[in-house]
Amino acid sequence: RDRFMEDQELLRYSKQIMLPQVDVEGQQKIMDSTVLIIGMGGLGSPTALYLAAAGVGHIVIADFDQVELSNLQRQIIHQTKDIGDDKVNSAKNKLTELNPEIKVTIANELIHTDNLNELIKGVDIVLDGTDNFESRFEINKVCVENRKPLISAAVVRFEGQVSVFEGHQKNLPCYQCLYSVEGEENESCIENGVLAPVAGLIGTIQALQAIKVILNLGDQLSGSLLLVDALDLSFRKVKIGKDPKCPICN
Repeated sequence: RDRFMEDQELLRYSKQIMLPQVDVEGQQKIMDSTVLIIGMGGLGSPTALYLAAAGVGHIVIADFDQVELSNLQRQIIHQTKDIGDDKVNSAKNKLTELNPEIKVTIANELIHTDNLNELIKGVDIVLDGTDNFESRFEINKVCVENRKPLISAAVVRFEGQVSVFEGHQKNLPCYQCLYSVEGEENESCIENGVLAPVAGLIGTIQALQAIKVILNLGDQLSGSLLLVDALDLSFRKVKIGKDPKCPICN
């Protein structure tokens, strides 16, 4: 948008614009950006709400699932009245109610390489909120091929982790540098449970990192993994190196 922000937008985003690190110019960058959020569950729910509220101009949401009663404990974008509806429809309604200024596009389908390529090539940043390694590896591969930053998060029980992967960059790792395909235990919250606010905490950090990548602010977690233990309320960062034998980014 090559125009001055309208009064309503200046008012809506005034608390962000007051920050010298954001200002009008940074807010414009946020409004001009397109993000893809894959998974409208425990992580995608707070991530999408915060990015919509912050003014990300175009949010693409992908999920093939329907809202179930057991989702509502942590998937805060959905409500009891949405049970049985497609998650992307339920989510789109909440996002556009929260911020009518933004555009929300839905992809109500199971993701695979072909449609991922289509979805990813048109966005600035990809946020992975899926809960299985197969999807995460596939998303990572297509992000590296399309040279897009990937903000990956996972949550189970009282623990979570977040990192930003830019494996297309010469010295930075991709998701597969961290996890080899063989021998990973697929720990998802479906089998292990998760405390509701832990999903909110990790999803919110994921949204924060997306905005920091858009604005090139602070520690963006490229080459680092943030580990959160909600029981101890401890946060620690671990360095991740690029794997010289990685089949995806080398």
